Amino acid sequence: MTNFSTATSIAHNVASGAQSAASVVEEHLQRIGQREEEVHAFNLVTSAEARERAADLDARIARGENVGPLAGVPIALKDNMCTRGVPTTCSSKILEGWKPPYNATVVDKLFAAGAVFVGKTNLDEFAMGSSTENSAFGPTRNPLDTSRVPGGSSGGSAAAVAAGFAAVSLGSDTGGSIRQPAALCGVVGVKPTYGLVSRYGLVAFASSLDQIGPFSHSVADAALLTEIIAGHDPMDSTSIPKPAPSLVSVLGRGVEGMRIGRVADLPEGADADVLARLDAAFVALEKAGATIVDVKLPSLSYALTAYYLIAPAEASSNLARYDGVRYGNRVAANDMNTMYADTRAAGFGDEVKRRIMLGTYALSAGYYDAYYGKALKVRRLISNDFAAAYANADVILTPTSPTVAFPFGAKTDDPLTMYLCDIFTIPTNLAGHPAMSVPFGTGQANMPVGVQILAPTLGEEAMFKVAAVLESAA
Repeated sequence: MTNFSTATSIAHNVASGAQSAASVVEEHLQRIGQREEEVHAFNLVTSAEARERAADLDARIARGENVGPLAGVPIALKDNMCTRGVPTTCSSKILEGWKPPYNATVVDKLFAAGAVFVGKTNLDEFAMGSSTENSAFGPTRNPLDTSRVPGGSSGGSAAAVAAGFAAVSLGSDTGGSIRQPAALCGVVGVKPTYGLVSRYGLVAFASSLDQIGPFSHSVADAALLTEIIAGHDPMDSTSIPKPAPSLVSVLGRGVEGMRIGRVADLPEGADADVLARLDAAFVALEKAGATIVDVKLPSLSYALTAYYLIAPAEASSNLARYDGVRYGNRVAANDMNTMYADTRAAGFGDEVKRRIMLGTYALSAGYYDAYYGKALKVRRLISNDFAAAYANADVILTPTSPTVAFPFGAKTDDPLTMYLCDIFTIPTNLAGHPAMSVPFGTGQANMPVGVQILAPTLGEEAMFKVAAVLESAA
């Protein structure tokens, strides 16, 4: 894995005048030019806008202005976050060419912090997938081995950072869509507490599960990005009415005296090489002064089933608006019903159609209580189990992904095998808790393995303390 400059070091150099924002942008655009055709991390590269923005930042710095903590840092955005006047497609034909009239809150926050946007990244269509093979605009490839997937749904954002196309990026995580690709691409990925980061301007998949978070090369960069994008937003009714947490300041405090939970009844499915790295992580934390405690999460084995009822149910409701009238590209027809059918048939890919149908069925009369209602009860059980576990542990460690990055096409013929990629990440979304993936060595084919750190609601400080120690040990 190549060593690229961190966002923290870039911002320091640009703000101090040691390096110009323009030269930083050119360096990253050059890398994009060299490998983007091979990797396909982006749906759109905003070269002209990035150069113009960098020149403006350099002029402001020359005048003595403080341009923010991300001065000149190149950042990529998942293509389901609204950018005013810049196409936002969700990697779907139904939104191809759509230009939002406003920015997502996180976009405005990054802009105010001095970041430079270099493009919109590819994803599984409407964030539904675990491999970025479901994009209407073609798959993204893992920069570390282009015969393998980068994970999903935020595969483009993970690949952009892993390839050095951007110093940092943003993704969205509904069931593991930041953490799983972070693990497969060997970068840091964070899903904050639900409501800590505004969802305003994020195109919805499943509204009670979606959360925006960063990808980065270092834990320090991830902490900085989370601080910048977090905080209350009156435009999001689910936003927590609290200020952003202080995370960068806790990174050097270590884990002396902390209790690290090991799940005694961890669901089966993880490969031996992944479990070996998890064991090594426990050893490293114990050496650093933490105590390893066993915890039980008996409802965890039902999380996948509950998720694949709740998420499709919410998706079927959220995606009803894409009908060629309210939103989405229209297919012309002689009558309204035919137009609706033809528009959605042409606009949505197979996985999106599958989840819409599954969700509509789960919400239909006669089945609502048997499926959706029961899934919500399981969601409550999972939250209760986590609450009991966190009474004995400050954080919990699990694998992020059950396997390293797998070859293209290995799981596309059987959706269930693809869904099982998220077996360790989904429970956190159901509970609304924070979690992150930290690279911790390699497994089969010398591909990276990620260790997942789970924490209770607003437990980001403890989570980042552990992440910093694991990063040093790795």
